[in-house]
Amino acid sequence: METMSTVKSLDSNSAILSVCGIYKSFGQNQVLKGIDLDVGPGEILALIGGNGAGKSTLMKIIMRIYQQDSGEIYIGGKKLTGSRPIEALNQGVYLVPQEPMLFPNMTVEENILIGFNENPKELRKRLLNLLKQLSWELDLNRLAITLSIAEQQLVEILRGLLRNAKLLILDEPTSALTFDEVESLFTIINDLKSKNICIIYITHRLSEVFEIATHVAIMRDGIITLRGQVKDFTREMLVQGLLPPDTRKKELEFKSAAPDYENLKPVFSLKDYSGYGFSNITFDVYPGEILGLAGVVGAGRTELATTIFGRDRVLGGKAYLDGEDITGLPTSEIIKKGINYVPEDRLRHGIFRIGNVAANMTSGCLSRLGKFLMDFKSEKRITAQYIKDFYIKVTDQEQLISSLSGGNQQKVVVASKLATKPKLIILDEPTRGIDAAARGEIYAIINRLKEEGVAVLLISSDMEEIIELSDRAITMFQGRINHIFQKEDINQNNLMSAAFDVYQDEKKGE
Repeated sequence: METMSTVKSLDSNSAILSVCGIYKSFGQNQVLKGIDLDVGPGEILALIGGNGAGKSTLMKIIMRIYQQDSGEIYIGGKKLTGSRPIEALNQGVYLVPQEPMLFPNMTVEENILIGFNENPKELRKRLLNLLKQLSWELDLNRLAITLSIAEQQLVEILRGLLRNAKLLILDEPTSALTFDEVESLFTIINDLKSKNICIIYITHRLSEVFEIATHVAIMRDGIITLRGQVKDFTREMLVQGLLPPDTRKKELEFKSAAPDYENLKPVFSLKDYSGYGFSNITFDVYPGEILGLAGVVGAGRTELATTIFGRDRVLGGKAYLDGEDITGLPTSEIIKKGINYVPEDRLRHGIFRIGNVAANMTSGCLSRLGKFLMDFKSEKRITAQYIKDFYIKVTDQEQLISSLSGGNQQKVVVASKLATKPKLIILDEPTRGIDAAARGEIYAIINRLKEEGVAVLLISSDMEEIIELSDRAITMFQGRINHIFQKEDINQNNLMSAAFDVYQDEKKGE
């Protein structure tokens, strides 16, 4: 007699997942624009796409974390109608997150069985039968804190299978794995494939598509641009599917000249610089240069920025500002030396929501305005100047920053960093979440910094932004710099190929 622990053999003639005409908007931002997708039993669908393509939103809709505006989702032919994640779980859908979410001081068994309303003895019996069926070796008595990332992911997969998952969603499962751990994970995935479990495999690594997937789908700007069996595609075809229809290099809106590198010394240098999420980073930034830093999510760009800024520990190498060793200095000293950082998430790290415009504008230069008593005249003067120069739309300086538009908030954040008079400013996704008009104004500010001789390190997931603004561009992949592009070589095809680490293959194909 078949027990509940058995991984059921599914009907090979019907799709496990059917996504039909899914649309989703957040305010005026349309994220998904009519997604159609089918995944059958035993299929491994590699889902790839650049940052902002809509992959995460689609997965959250399937998991019922978000609700679609229109369209339908079917699991095993049954329409998914619930509005809570438990509804998806009950239909056999399970998401294995990129970062496993285990309780560190609980055992493996406790982490797997938590949340079940069944007799503990019967539940444990089901788990042991499942492990035996899969021939997986895992010590159930180990504390989760002692597990490798690969082992933690195995625990997450077991959580799903014990719930009789028909569909597993694996979000960047190899991002933190060693080569041996990747091989082990692929063995497990192929084992699940043989048992007709269907898998959506989200990845930025194109090499993995050809190694593990049966089918591939590419998302770009909220639509699926390409899909089919992996055997019908090459790497070059996948890269082209990731690119916008018109990849011709645009005429630059801003035409400020590139720095005269021969007659300049770098204002900032990294030498074999390493930290959490990146290693052996070496590059220079020159006065009046905009150096673009491109890459996909997880490449290590933000980790690099926060480490330079003194928020995270340096694990190796050196950082120099005007030739002075500033490696490992705390953030307060980094700012005094002449580096400031505009964070990716302005709401969490960039603004004081309960503060007014003036307080936010001068928050980074309080020491210059008065150590014990605030120099309010200077505060008002500095704030007024930046409001004028940056065309910030406010009623007055006392207006709460939380009441401003996203674009005006971002301009206040940039102004607050510039008020410290930095030699180098790091801009992490400076136009994230703002409209087209505000974007153009931010671009004008960035180019003004360039003209004033400030060195700019521009981190952006928007390839067009990198193309538009950068004098040189570097790409990161898996925590390392893999390519440096001069101005004439900065284009969509080169940046996208390098971001997915297939640039050399592209060049060979020419």
